Amino acid sequence: MYVFYEDDGGFKAGSILSETDASLQVEAASGKRSKVKKTSALFRFEKPSPEALMREAETAANDIDLEFLWECAPKEEFDVPQLAEEYFGHKPSPTEQATLLLRVHGSPVYFHRRGKGRYRPAPADILAAALAAVEKKKRQAEQLEIWVEEMANGVLPDALRSHVDALLCKPDKNTQEWKALDLACQRLRTQPARLLLDLGAFPHALAIHKRRFLSEEFPRGIAFPAGTLPTVERELPLSDAEAYSIDDITTTEIDDALSVRMLDDGRIRVGVHIAAPGLAVTRDSPYDLLARARMSTVYMPGDKIPMQPDEVIAAFSLDAGKPVPALSLYVTADLVSGEIFETETRIERVVVKENLRHNLLDEHVTEVALDDPTAEMPHGELLRPLWQFAQVLNNKRAEVRGKPELNNRVEFSFYVDGNPDEPSEAVVRIVQRKRNAPLDRMVAEYMIMANSLWGGQLAAAGVPGIYRSQQAGRVRMSTAALPHEAMGVPQYAWHTSPLRRYVDLVNQWQLIAVADHGVSARLVAPYKPREAELFGVIGAFEGKYSAYSDFQQTMERYWCLRWLQQEQLTRLEAVVLRDDLVRLKDAPFFTRVGGLPTLERGQHVMLEIIDIDDLELRLEAKFIDVIQTDTPDAIEDEVEPETAEVDSAGAEAAQAEGEPVPTNEDAVLVAETDAADGPDLTDAPLPDDQNKPA
Repeated sequence: MYVFYEDDGGFKAGSILSETDASLQVEAASGKRSKVKKTSALFRFEKPSPEALMREAETAANDIDLEFLWECAPKEEFDVPQLAEEYFGHKPSPTEQATLLLRVHGSPVYFHRRGKGRYRPAPADILAAALAAVEKKKRQAEQLEIWVEEMANGVLPDALRSHVDALLCKPDKNTQEWKALDLACQRLRTQPARLLLDLGAFPHALAIHKRRFLSEEFPRGIAFPAGTLPTVERELPLSDAEAYSIDDITTTEIDDALSVRMLDDGRIRVGVHIAAPGLAVTRDSPYDLLARARMSTVYMPGDKIPMQPDEVIAAFSLDAGKPVPALSLYVTADLVSGEIFETETRIERVVVKENLRHNLLDEHVTEVALDDPTAEMPHGELLRPLWQFAQVLNNKRAEVRGKPELNNRVEFSFYVDGNPDEPSEAVVRIVQRKRNAPLDRMVAEYMIMANSLWGGQLAAAGVPGIYRSQQAGRVRMSTAALPHEAMGVPQYAWHTSPLRRYVDLVNQWQLIAVADHGVSARLVAPYKPREAELFGVIGAFEGKYSAYSDFQQTMERYWCLRWLQQEQLTRLEAVVLRDDLVRLKDAPFFTRVGGLPTLERGQHVMLEIIDIDDLELRLEAKFIDVIQTDTPDAIEDEVEPETAEVDSAGAEAAQAEGEPVPTNEDAVLVAETDAADGPDLTDAPLPDDQNKPA
């Protein structure tokens, strides 16, 4: 005896081996035995065999006209045996009964299941809608297949062309376009970005990298809306200081300048002059909202996305030859001991005499020339006293830190000549520059001094500001004026880049209130003590700053690979850091080399380029030979702190080059010193702050 039964949403037939009151022991054609509840058994039969019945029923079921069957079926709930007798016109055979069960059960559009062996025909209106949906799905599947075939043949379907940005960055996985792209990727065994690039949806990998970033951080585009910048209403005195700015040749947002005057009795008066957009860009104004949305200027080789609109930069950048509103800090001190006798903060107009560029001065402004008053050197009357006092300030900080700074790292500057959006029309230059260049150290030292002293002024007046601190190895950004141990200062608050960094603009508003109102400043400052929104600024800034830093590193990695291609290099020199990790000698690019023999740290090796992937930002190379060097080149001391930990590659590199290994504190110091004069392309990434309201 055989039984036809329901199992796991389908139908099966098998031989009955045994039976109890509630169940059957059934053996399927495959030999598998199972226990079947009697309530699941639909009917029993003696012939044909289970295998023959299922085979014949499945074949016959496909020949039944569903529309005719639906019209013949009772309009209410029915049993399939009842319908089978009416449909076939006689008592159905086991095969006929199984045929109808398979056809009805397999057509949920026409028949709705109401229990085991019981169904109800779909109402006419519901059936019509369901059939339309089925037809639509069929057409979509056909269209999907056409699109997939086109992509497999190297053609981007026209229907997908207008959706490529969404498909790359934020795909809606329920759309036909995404399903087609995903299916094509599965067939071709590739990734969406790679396939879109191969199909010409994007002209090159650079466009993909930028599109991803802009879609996430600037979904509405990078253009500023038209606006009219408010004028500075107050009358500002004109400073008699002879100020100079010192920046990279590519800098157009000039935030800071320096002046110096030698006084009697070995005293020096240094002026730190900072652009003052906070006089016109006030809290919650339209221009403030624009800057707050961006939080910082975004830097990348050959290009940038400014935080402030052009009209703000034009009005407040410390360009030479015109009076510009500035916030000036004047410090009178002993040139030898560094003792500070007096500090004064002024809101005034400053005329910068010249915008100096260290690219043009570095070869002339050396430590030897600075220390020799008889040596010929441009702007010696300005730079020599600034250099002398900067060394005193650095030594005083080193006393607090307990050790000198590591200033022997080599930096790599990127210059893209031509169109930075079209790699084929651009030439990239990677220029090495020692971190301990006197001009860099000089500017950084005075920015650190200003950020520390102005942070102290805010704290003394009881006016909240945004501080950076480090204690017990933890870097934090908060509203508390706490020591920054790595830098050796009692407090530290960014003030010196208000055109390029939003935190500096906020602190400038607060400092202007102190300069104007003194002890009553806390009552009139834009941000009052313990104001919750100030903590919100901290959190938003850190999120944006981290994303911008990641993008900058992505772009630098891309242009390193373009440089290799541009120079048509097939072999290149690298330095072993540890295991199979190396860093290129002439570019800031880290990679792993499979098959690299066990070598000492600092060993120079020759590699042969196998493949360059500028989409995955990957360099594949193989080991060729060891390069014998008398002494390791001091090319690597790159410290990249992450979550307040020194990057292992940077630490290994420093040790490899025979230099002191940077500690966690050194890593923080490098990053903070880089950031002292505002964000730019040579900054080491800042440690991730552990922000808590304070």
